[in-house]
Amino acid sequence: QVQLVESGGGFVQAGESLRLACRPSVGITRIWIMGWYRQAPGKQRELVSFIRNDNGLTRYTDSVKGRFTISRDIANNTLYLELNSLEPDDTAVYYCTSGLLDRGEYQPKFWGQGTQVTVSS
Repeated sequence: QVQLVESGGGFVQAGESLRLACRPSVGITRIWIMGWYRQAPGKQRELVSFIRNDNGLTRYTDSVKGRFTISRDIANNTLYLELNSLEPDDTAVYYCTSGLLDRGEYQPKFWGQGTQVTVSS
């Protein structure tokens, strides 16, 4: 069992930035893959980005490429998601996850409680 605690959400204007943080209950190097999902009101939950802790490989959904950056700080045992040039469509609850790859697809096993990001136009 891995517990994940997110922080860093908030209310911002379009074009501004936020940094989300996630601290797992185990050492981050013990987790194969960590990622961020988001769910906007009335929409399905979508995978935003993930990072492999074994080789640093990252992936992003097309709508955030060039604007969001996923990273991890091993010394502080924290996963980050830097959100830049935020748009109203980025408004959602953002969830930190940990999981594995199954036939090339990221499969989350554990979820945080979520942190709200609201972007005003």
